[in-house]
Amino acid sequence: MSKARILLVEDNKGQGKIIKEFLEKSGYAVTWAEEGMAAFKIAKTRQVDVILLDLVLPDIDGNEVCRWLKLNQDTRGIPIIMLTAKSSTHDKVAGLEAGADDYLPKPYNEVELNARIYACLRTKTLQDELRLKNRQLEDMLTQVETLAITDPLTGLFNRRRFASILSKEFKRAARYEYPLSCMMIDIDHFKSVNDTYGHQAGDSVLRELAQIIQASIREVDTAARWGGEEFVVLSPSTTKEQAVPAAARILKTVSQHAFFDLRDKKVTVSIGVAGIPDESIENEEKLVHAADLALYQAKKKGRKRVEKG
Repeated sequence: MSKARILLVEDNKGQGKIIKEFLEKSGYAVTWAEEGMAAFKIAKTRQVDVILLDLVLPDIDGNEVCRWLKLNQDTRGIPIIMLTAKSSTHDKVAGLEAGADDYLPKPYNEVELNARIYACLRTKTLQDELRLKNRQLEDMLTQVETLAITDPLTGLFNRRRFASILSKEFKRAARYEYPLSCMMIDIDHFKSVNDTYGHQAGDSVLRELAQIIQASIREVDTAARWGGEEFVVLSPSTTKEQAVPAAARILKTVSQHAFFDLRDKKVTVSIGVAGIPDESIENEEKLVHAADLALYQAKKKGRKRVEKG
């Protein structure tokens, strides 16, 4: 079991030596600083479990050191016991207001000092455990949130998350009269892939296609799995005319890609593109519907092509 780490801040060499020897005999690992600034640097750069802080120091007042330590994100969780010959109520209140966790006037009984250090260590252990559990809970909530908005197979956003982003982007585009485009992407003859190579290979194709789409779009664009073998991409500040070349690049990349589980078989996609401004598109649902109709035309005209709605 590792020793508890004590930072002793005491400018009196004689008293400092006595306290340090006592603490080490009691089983603590002790670092001794004789000035406030040195103590602050040590607390920021080393692992410290408890700080024994003298009120009167040659460079900085102990209360000020305590205040700095409690304001700093890296050191605020370290318990501080003030040690001082000043025992007036005013001095005690000043130390506690600065953030000290305990106050022990000199001269003090070594047994009492040890008991107070133990109490601080016990409190710190409980606080550390609570912080750890809070972090674990936050991580768990983040994972749950990620699962709620992500397609588990491809890692892209799911349809629900896409609908939320689409609603916000459509309102923003309509308000500021920005263009907004949407493309629907569908794998040609995907059923034959599943029938010939199996559903595991089909899942692999979907994952690889998702990676191709994600790598082909901008950071401001949003890609999602719409359902089955169909994907959707939303491109803010982009007219449908500007989106067509981007769709053509995706189509070309997919056509040239060697899918891992399909050996020599090539996969193609059909893409439909729609966008605003367009008098026939009054809301986000109609934007997606227009892209879907354009996709239908691409399928109808022989597949492996881009059609603009």
